[in-house]
Amino acid sequence: MRIMIAYDHSRNAITALQSTIDMFKPLKPLIMLVGVVEESLDTSSVASQSYEQQRAEFEGHLRLAAEKVVGQGLDAEVIIAEGDVRKMILKAVEHKKPDLLVIARHSQEPDGGFISRSLNLLVDELDYMTFGSVSAFLARRAPCPVLIQACP
Repeated sequence: MRIMIAYDHSRNAITALQSTIDMFKPLKPLIMLVGVVEESLDTSSVASQSYEQQRAEFEGHLRLAAEKVVGQGLDAEVIIAEGDVRKMILKAVEHKKPDLLVIARHSQEPDGGFISRSLNLLVDELDYMTFGSVSAFLARRAPCPVLIQACP
């Protein structure tokens, strides 16, 4: 069995990864962790350096997650893409052909304090109104079953 997990190192993605391992470990699946780095629109050298630093940190988080998978006795593969999150995950699914795609649903309680929660809720609402959620997009278009994990 081949399971692809959309992984962004958020609290929900970490929870979804562990839940997926717990559910499917007896089947000894290959866990494919796909992470997407959104391209920077700023082309200045400072922005470029910041982008490269953020990309390197993100790659490190993906590799640590893969080590966690391997540490639990399963095989892992890391896929890093650049661009629009929804389109890049869909492209990875079409290319790698997993048996299942796992996505963590956004929780009702974002990380951070009151101001952070308020801003996150506003941004999430605007994102949903203009683009639709990543999970809804992939549930409609992915050529394989999609498991959207609720992360309390």
